[in-house]
Amino acid sequence: MILSLLGLMRPALCRSLVPMVRSPQLVVISRVQLPLPNIFHQNMVPPAASCVRFYATKKSKAKAAKGQASKVNINSSLVEDIISLEEMKEDMAAVLTTLKDDFSRNLSIRTSPGALDHIVVSTADGKFPLNQLGQISVKSPQLIVVNMTGFPEAVAAATRALRESSMKLNPEVDGTIIRVAIPKVTREHRENLAKLAKQFGNKAKESLRRVRSNAITQVKKAKDTVSEDTIRLVEKQVGQMADSFAADVDKQLTTKTKELLG
Repeated sequence: MILSLLGLMRPALCRSLVPMVRSPQLVVISRVQLPLPNIFHQNMVPPAASCVRFYATKKSKAKAAKGQASKVNINSSLVEDIISLEEMKEDMAAVLTTLKDDFSRNLSIRTSPGALDHIVVSTADGKFPLNQLGQISVKSPQLIVVNMTGFPEAVAAATRALRESSMKLNPEVDGTIIRVAIPKVTREHRENLAKLAKQFGNKAKESLRRVRSNAITQVKKAKDTVSEDTIRLVEKQVGQMADSFAADVDKQLTTKTKELLG
C-alpha cells in the first residue's frame, strides 16, 4: 500500500522540485528535507539531498595560473660559467640608449644645429660625421646652412648623405654652401615623424631579440655540464630581461609618439 502511494505522489514531487532547481536565485541546496505526508513510516529514509556543484571558469583558472607564475631571479655569480647576465643586460641597455639617441637626433620638431650631427658622410678617405666636414648653422626655423669651405671635395658626398638620410631632406648646393630646408611642422609632418618613430622602435626590438637569441644559444651550449633545470631557469631569466627592456621600448615609443602628434 505504501509503495502504491509513493507511485501516486512521484509526479507531484517532481513538479515541485523542477522550479527549485531551475530558479536563478538558487545557489546551493544542501541537505534539504522535503515535507512528507504522515503516511511514511518513521524508519523510512527521506529523499536524497540535492546539491549544485560549482565549476571553475576559464577566467578564474587564468587568474589562478597568473598568480602562481613567479619571476626568476638568479644570482649572476652562480651562472657566470654559463653566461654573463651582466654583459647581456649591458647589451640590452645599449639598445635602449641607441633608441633614445635616434629619437632625439631624428625626430625633433624644433630646428637646431645639432639636428644634422648624426649624418654620416662617406668619402674617399672614409666615413665622417657631417659636423666634422662642414660648419653647420641655423639661419631660420626652416633653414639650416652647411658651409663646406674646409672640405670642398666632400660637397657632393655630403649632399648625397643629407638626401638619403631618414629625415627626408632636399638640400640645395651653391658652391661650397649647402642649404637644407626643414619641413614645416604640419600635421602631415608630425604623422610622418610618428611613423619614423615606430620604425626606430621596431628596429630596437629586433636588436633585443638578436641579443636574446645569442644568449639562449650560448646557454644551450652548456647543457652537457649543467642540469636541465638550470638551463631552463637561465633561459627564463634571459627571457624576462628581454621582455623588460622590450616594455621599456614600448614606453619610450608611446611617450615620443604623443610628443610628436601633440
